Parts: sequence; structure tokens; C-alpha cells
Amino acid sequence: MSSTSTLGRRLVACLLNVSEARRKELVETVARAAVYHSEGARRDDTTVLNIFNDHDYNRSVITIVAPLDCIRVMITCVCAADEAVLSACEKACELFDMREHVGVHPCMGAVDLVPFYPLGEEVGVQDCANQARAVARGLTDKVPGAAAFLFGWADPLQRGLAQRRKEMGWFKKSVDIQKIQADIGPLPQRRFGLTGVGASPYVMNCNVTIDTQDLAMGREIASAIRESAPGGLPGVQVLALPHEGAVEIACNVESVKGSPPTRSSDPWPSFSIDGQSYCHAPASLITGRVAELAGQQGVSVKGTALVGFTPRECRSLAEVALSQGIAEFWREQRRLRM
Repeated sequence: MSSTSTLGRRLVACLLNVSEARRKELVETVARAAVYHSEGARRDDTTVLNIFNDHDYNRSVITIVAPLDCIRVMITCVCAADEAVLSACEKACELFDMREHVGVHPCMGAVDLVPFYPLGEEVGVQDCANQARAVARGLTDKVPGAAAFLFGWADPLQRGLAQRRKEMGWFKKSVDIQKIQADIGPLPQRRFGLTGVGASPYVMNCNVTIDTQDLAMGREIASAIRESAPGGLPGVQVLALPHEGAVEIACNVESVKGSPPTRSSDPWPSFSIDGQSYCHAPASLITGRVAELAGQQGVSVKGTALVGFTPRECRSLAEVALSQGIAEFWREQRRLRM
């Protein structure tokens, strides 16, 4: 992502994950809370680029982009992105109740995940870490009973999201939420659950659907391509989940430090933060690896979908939306992209 911007803004993205998709009108209410004040006035320099809803997962991802630059209010510093994301989180906690949630995707909170990503070299690691911590504190202050754990740059121990989720029991089918010790806030309540808040280089979500209902096969493929496996793909964290009568290989594609591999037939997108180079596995490579492994068992790939955008797309579309003053950009697209 180039540091050159026609707008000169220091932009950050938050791919807000909420545990609701089947009542799309309520999810849109959460999205609007990010771009409008409670009295209805539009927030300056804030846009929602995309809303992705998945019925089977009962999970939605809302892509919010705003500048990091702060405006001073009395003795406090309120960032546009902080305010937008926190307002959306508050609205989600008001509307969604984890005691009523049903879906095949793992989750622990009504607001399940609040990840911040820098969109360009102008925004540094510490900027995003401070922002994530501020939102975590704000959420637990404004919503009595809300609780949060920190990950990535926001975590004092710099633990990644996958590690923190394992520690919290996020991957388990059932867990006593009220016995988990949050990093910020009280012991979690069943209504709100537990929210992960953090910051990292951009994480792309790439989901590949294979034409089978054999979940065991899907798990074998997931185990083979995830980063921790011998020959696995760097930065790729994977779940295999039943989805619309098939199996979806759901991948979190984390950006990893270093330059792109020179011998890869699929170019790895790259960018830098605070002078450190990062790159991430391309969707084409992930699809190809899944297709190869599934094909060995006589199963074909039905399709690949991205939840939201690649890092470069996110930056580019944000600049279009903000330069034109479009708050509800997801409506302008006339499509909901995965």
C-alpha cells in the first residue's frame, strides 16, 4: 500500500465482526451507527465500505474506514476511527444477545472481533495499538458487563489472534464464558460474551468452498494448508466448516514479515509498516492448494470468495468513498462482496 495519497489522510480499517447475520436490517443499523451520530448527523471522514452477511455462520463483517488523526476535546483525544467503531460496538451490544445466538461459526461475543489495520505507511504500529486499547477500554466503560481480550500489537505480550483465541476457548463447542478472565472489564456476561480487540498488519479472509459434505475431508485439507503444518502456507489460519450444503475452507490470511517469495508462480501482494516489509499469500495460491488437495480425493472446488477486500482494494475504495463524502459506500456498490 503506497504512502502516497491524494487525500493525505492517515487511514485505518476495522473489519468489525458481529454475531448476527439473519436479521440484516439490524446489522445495517450497527453499520449506520459507525457513520452517523445518534442525532442523525453524518460523521466526518468515516465510511462503511462493505457489509458481508453469512446466514449459516450467523456472522457479519462490517468494513469501517476512518482517519487516525485526532481532534482534541477538552483534555481527551478522540480519533474519528475510535468514535465510529465504538459507536458501532455499542449499538451491536444493544441489539444482539449471545444467549440467543445460533450459528456454525465459532464465536464468543455479540461483538466478536474488533481488529484494526493500518492502510498505508503513514500509520504505525503504535498508532493502531493505542487505538485498539482505547476502543477496548471505551467498550467496557460504556457497556456495563462488556469484557475484552487484547491481541496482536495491542497485547502487551504481542500474542496473535489464533493464540489468544485458543487461550480463551474460542474454538471449543462449549465454554463457560463467565469463568474466563478478560484483559479489560469484568468477568464476561452471557448476554455480551467476550470481545477480541487488537491490531495487526491487514488480515484478508479467503474462503474456498469444496463440493462435498464430508467435513472430515475438509478438516484434513485445512490441516494441510495452515501455517503450522509442514509445507503449510505462511500466515494462513484455517477452519473447515459446513456451509450451504458443502464444506467451506475458511482462511484468515495474515500478513507476514519479509519480502514476497521470489519463486512463487502467484505474486504475493506486499506493503510496509514503520519500515518493515510485509506480504500475504494470494487468494489464487490458496485456491490452487485447496483444489489440488480436494482433487486428490475426487472433489472439485465450487468457488472462492473474499470477505471484504484485499489491503490495496480497501485503501483505494476508502479514498474514493471519503473524497466523495459517501458514508454508506456499501449501498453505492449495489452488491455485498465476500
